[in-house]
Amino acid sequence: MQTPPQGKRIWGWWFFDWANQPYNTLILTFIFAPYFAASVAPDPATGQTMWGWTLALTGIIIAVLAPILGAVADSAGPKRPWIVLWSLFYVTGAALLWFAVPDADPVIWVLVAFAIGMFGLEFGIIFVNSILPSLGSRAELGRISGSGWGFGYLGGMLSLIIVLLFLAENEDGTTLLGIEPLLGFDPDAREGTRAVGPFAALWYLVFVIPFFLWVPEPAPQPRAAGAVRRGLSELWTTIRSLPRRPSLFSYLGGSMFYREGLNGIFAFGGIYATGVLGWSITQIGVFGITAALTGAAFAWLGGRADSRFGPKPVIITGICALIAVCLLVVTTTRDMVLLVPVAPGSILPDVMFFLCGGIIGAAGASLQAASRTMMVRQGNEARMTEGFGLYALSGKATSFVAPGLVALATQITGDQRLGVAPLILLFAAGLVLMYWVRPDGSVRGEA
Repeated sequence: MQTPPQGKRIWGWWFFDWANQPYNTLILTFIFAPYFAASVAPDPATGQTMWGWTLALTGIIIAVLAPILGAVADSAGPKRPWIVLWSLFYVTGAALLWFAVPDADPVIWVLVAFAIGMFGLEFGIIFVNSILPSLGSRAELGRISGSGWGFGYLGGMLSLIIVLLFLAENEDGTTLLGIEPLLGFDPDAREGTRAVGPFAALWYLVFVIPFFLWVPEPAPQPRAAGAVRRGLSELWTTIRSLPRRPSLFSYLGGSMFYREGLNGIFAFGGIYATGVLGWSITQIGVFGITAALTGAAFAWLGGRADSRFGPKPVIITGICALIAVCLLVVTTTRDMVLLVPVAPGSILPDVMFFLCGGIIGAAGASLQAASRTMMVRQGNEARMTEGFGLYALSGKATSFVAPGLVALATQITGDQRLGVAPLILLFAAGLVLMYWVRPDGSVRGEA
């Protein structure tokens, strides 16, 4: 079979970002998470706590398995069967969220379905990211990664607009268009909102097709006896070498903190807006569209800045912007902005939170895209799936910390605003560790 031209391979790779983004946009952040906290869980604070512990547990499992699976895949032949497997997890978990009825009893099965989808999302990304080095030269990777992330944000935004206009119901039972949810969904049973799970599953099934058609296996290796043992042995060798590779070691540590802080913002932003500002699903959705628009634009701009200046300046700028956002969020409630009281009924808190959404989208998208290319620069191209497995480990090794701290702080104080304050410390730790990261660490003697 003839290898597709470079442009087609790149577009196919981009379509994976487009296909999987609704899980982040619709389920993890803007629609399902707030719905779960407000309508499925006993109350918003308890919902934030339960959501946090679920994210923590799934994060621990992903952190343990990601580098092992990556190492085995690098030694056991084609990656495509693995991507098919994780796609099945994604689709199954998302589709099962349809059964998350209001006041569900027991709630645990809703959280299990969500976790299954998260495993599919996160493990699939590891294997697909490992293909990035085969798509272009090192100088092109920043542009390819940034444009792909921006394309994914556009997909997330479009899926969110469709859901808000035609499916997700407000308190009055109508969508953003002022109509009842399509397909005869019952507003009283919140069927329009629950439909985001099957919608995300169907979206993935349709739009992942170009990836499988246009992106070939990069330098496929035949299966060999003892691949699992060899993969684990080489993984252990790589882990033991990390102290002798200070740039990679610092990068994995720094990204471990700042990506976890970013995940915390995405995971709890919608829940926070529901509980603290009293926003409806529609308002949260418009907030999400704002974040997606700025995210798409700045992922594209950040990719070009990455190609010109390298990923490190882009990463540092993104971290600083997100620290500022966290400070704005924890000092803003319905009654105050930046700790300054506002008049009852003032829209200033809403305006401030929409501004935060725009900054989160811009900083988060450019930061994530640049982080992906930085991992390529730091890693070993021959063991790239293992490298992205370690990258996933670094992103998940503290995954129990952010949601756990948010859950614990919320549980202790009963205050959702104070619950998100620990995210500031995670960003600060990541910023400090970036000082020791060399833009081409693996190229300049650290391989």
